[in-house]
Amino acid sequence: MSVPGDEERLLPLAQRWPRASKFLLSGCAATVAELATFPLDLTKTRLQMQGEAALARLGDSARESAPYRGMVRTALGIVQEEGFLKLWQGVTPAIYRHVVYSGGRMVTYEHLRDVVFGKSEDKHYPLWKSVIGGMMAGVVGQFLANPTDLVKVQMQMEGKRKLEGKPLRFRGVHHAFAKILAEGGIRGLWAGWVPNIQRAALVNMGDLTTYDTVKHYLVLNTSLEDNIMTHMLSSLCSGLVASILGTPADVIKSRIMNQPRDKQGRGLLYKSSTDCLLQAVQGEGLMSLYKGFLPSWLRMTPWSMVFWLTYEKIRQMSGVSPF
Repeated sequence: MSVPGDEERLLPLAQRWPRASKFLLSGCAATVAELATFPLDLTKTRLQMQGEAALARLGDSARESAPYRGMVRTALGIVQEEGFLKLWQGVTPAIYRHVVYSGGRMVTYEHLRDVVFGKSEDKHYPLWKSVIGGMMAGVVGQFLANPTDLVKVQMQMEGKRKLEGKPLRFRGVHHAFAKILAEGGIRGLWAGWVPNIQRAALVNMGDLTTYDTVKHYLVLNTSLEDNIMTHMLSSLCSGLVASILGTPADVIKSRIMNQPRDKQGRGLLYKSSTDCLLQAVQGEGLMSLYKGFLPSWLRMTPWSMVFWLTYEKIRQMSGVSPF
């Protein structure tokens, strides 16, 4: 006669450890999506740093000397001046970041949706619950992943520093972690975490909330089933909404993370995310908050599509219920 312990050991891993399985599966899907779309993320980051008004206070001549470039010219400039493979500069910490970030946000959102808030008897999940769940999931996932995001942003700017004749700051990913830790302590690894979680809350309100809402609306109210077409339509909507909501916070986050710091880990350009916001608007205009929107949208949409299609498929292959 079998005992409960023996029966549990016979269950698939996805059923024995559902949260750990979802964390790993979402990390795998995020890795595929990140590798496919990373050049657009690099282009977006370079555009967001372009023409930074606050650099004038430090006497940095880069702001005046560097010509303005659009998305295509920025990408071509990276290839011509730094090399094709430099389009993936910083991809290693980006993958680290997305394994932690995507795993954290997906597990948190599903726990809130299925356990804390709960769906109604007809499987309907109210929009306000989805909004709160998406924002909270983004906050948790991004706070955990902030050190890897910090390294990613700073490494993405290394090629530009080399072209400007400045010394490179890092020899590699692990040296970057070690140097930031040595100069700013543990606190230094969470530099920019406030605008980072603000952005993550907005992006996930757009991504998770939109995908979940659109998908279940289509399944419950149209002839579409829970299949690849439904996943594709839902991910297209989520990518657009996430870009619109997240780009201003992404600009502020990138600038705070990339600014020079003193020995105590304090920023030399901005006192806070609010200070960065005010300086950007006053010095560069309101639309400076949407610098890099086009590559951000062009990246977010295929990223969202690749992630969700991959995630839903590997959940199905692993015996985990659909999202």
